[in-house]
Amino acid sequence: MKRQSIATLVLLAALWGGSFPLMRVAVPEFGPLPLMALRSAIGAAVLLPMLILGGHTASLRDRPAHALVVGVLNSAVPFALFAWAQQFIPAGLNAILNATTPFWAALVAWFWFGERIGRLPLAGMLIGFSGVLVLIWERASLQSAGSGWAIVAALAATLHYGLAANYSRRFLVGANPIAVATASQLSALGLLSPGALVTLPQSMPSTTAWIAVGALGVLCTGIAYALFYWLIEAVGAARATTVTFLVPLSALVWGNVLLGEQVTLDMALGGLLVLTGTALTLGLRWGNPLRASANQ
Repeated sequence: MKRQSIATLVLLAALWGGSFPLMRVAVPEFGPLPLMALRSAIGAAVLLPMLILGGHTASLRDRPAHALVVGVLNSAVPFALFAWAQQFIPAGLNAILNATTPFWAALVAWFWFGERIGRLPLAGMLIGFSGVLVLIWERASLQSAGSGWAIVAALAATLHYGLAANYSRRFLVGANPIAVATASQLSALGLLSPGALVTLPQSMPSTTAWIAVGALGVLCTGIAYALFYWLIEAVGAARATTVTFLVPLSALVWGNVLLGEQVTLDMALGGLLVLTGTALTLGLRWGNPLRASANQ
């Protein structure tokens, strides 16, 4: 890859990795639904001018219902689940769990399209899920004080990303990716707004929390989507997908710098297994990460 592409890849990983500690900063003051509604609103506001100036506003005119479904699967539900989970588990752990998305995408493709999973990708999935077991072994208490439900929520979020990838592949082939991203954020905003209005914070969030929301919407959603699709155009989908391996590392660094979170031995070992499994699954099986969209 050229230097510009490498720099873009690193910047994208930094933005998406930073989304997890930013959520951890903002969600206690805003609550999961108001936070994610604001993130979608700001992200849509950044993406909409790109869509209009690029002349792609008609891209989804004949498929609005499918765009709405993608908004549910790829933004509204996983955003809310990750935000809720982020209240109870470290940002780095949430990011590592996010890296299981390709496993779910492969499994959904197997169930939905009957696609064969080769031996090495299957081995990758088994290795990756063994990493998840390492991560949750001492954390999976489902008691009120445990983080088990948060881990379940994070994994459910990545399952929705896998569903969204396959749904887009089935019903939105040929649609402009910026149009899909914009429609996803707009529909997520519409779906999250009623719950957000019911659960508005009782006191005004701090300036720090507002800055975190702004960064989530502008940098980690709007600009990150644009960078991701530019990278796909520049180097191809397969190489652009390598950002998947950098996001958890970025989140661990940001979590340590911004929140003082420590990287434990089980996080390091589990993360290594998850990323190894992701490498096998992505590199040898999942050929169109564009439709997986930005799962952060």
